[in-house]
Amino acid sequence: MAIFIIILQRIFYAVMLLVAVLVLNFSMLHLAPGDIADTIAQASGGADAEVMEQIRKDYGLDQPFIVQLGQYIGKVLSFDLGHSFFYNQPVTTLIYEKIPATLLLVVTAQIFALVVGILLGIFSARNPNGLLSHFVTFTALFGYAAPVFWTGILLLITFSLNIRLFPSGGMIDVTVEGGIFAHAWDLFRHMVLPVFTLSTIFLALYSRLCRASMMEVLGSDFIRTAKAKGLSENEIIYKHALKNSLSPVVTLAGIQFSAVVSGAVLVEAVFSWPGLGSLALQSIIARDTPTILGILFFSALVVIVGNLITDMILRLIDPRVGSKG
Repeated sequence: MAIFIIILQRIFYAVMLLVAVLVLNFSMLHLAPGDIADTIAQASGGADAEVMEQIRKDYGLDQPFIVQLGQYIGKVLSFDLGHSFFYNQPVTTLIYEKIPATLLLVVTAQIFALVVGILLGIFSARNPNGLLSHFVTFTALFGYAAPVFWTGILLLITFSLNIRLFPSGGMIDVTVEGGIFAHAWDLFRHMVLPVFTLSTIFLALYSRLCRASMMEVLGSDFIRTAKAKGLSENEIIYKHALKNSLSPVVTLAGIQFSAVVSGAVLVEAVFSWPGLGSLALQSIIARDTPTILGILFFSALVVIVGNLITDMILRLIDPRVGSKG
């Protein structure tokens, strides 16, 4: 019963945060210079004052700010994110079309970074002064310092243009023939470079944090007791130490999920990945406000839901979190 109440509280806070994000995003775009009417007029080669006024009236831009904000929040609550004037489609339809590609990229990169980062952290913690530990430290510093777009460009030049091992962009090759395995292999080859690029900085964070957490746990009293009982090193590492070391890593993964989503915008631009990042870039260039607001709303929703899931996972793997409420 207590966990049910906690879940309801988290959901309530998440809804309030989502409303705050909606208000902030709408306000920031409203304060930015120019509007849809300016973009449409520029695209059509210019328009007089009467036409500009009619365009603003058609899009409701002649209403006071508070009225526009109220109408927008009301539409969002009814699952209507507006209509894109640039693509001439409902924003919801545009986002639904791009969601699978972005979620595939983001979730795969996050899982890859977590699994590899935790494994590297475990191996380096077992021998802190060994070669692997120094390699993890160097990789972490390099991965954290290098911008994702710079890493992506280097990988693109090396493995697509020079070695020609992986495709240079896109998500699939429409010329590929064969069954499901041929198409799956083609998708995998297109995913390798974008996923690795997006996961580098987070892999570095997770490996360093897991290494530090594991070394702290391995020096605790209950680990010394386990050694005194004659347990093997693998049993101590994977059955006792790892479970107590995962909480900070999982917490960081939930916090960093927003950075993964935002980093996907740059990665998708570098590799021409047909996801929300590419859609956002085109919408910003076209100043397609409804589409931009819709993408920001969906990104905030993904981050908030991700944090909720992280909170629940923490309560499952570490009972001490649940006992603190």
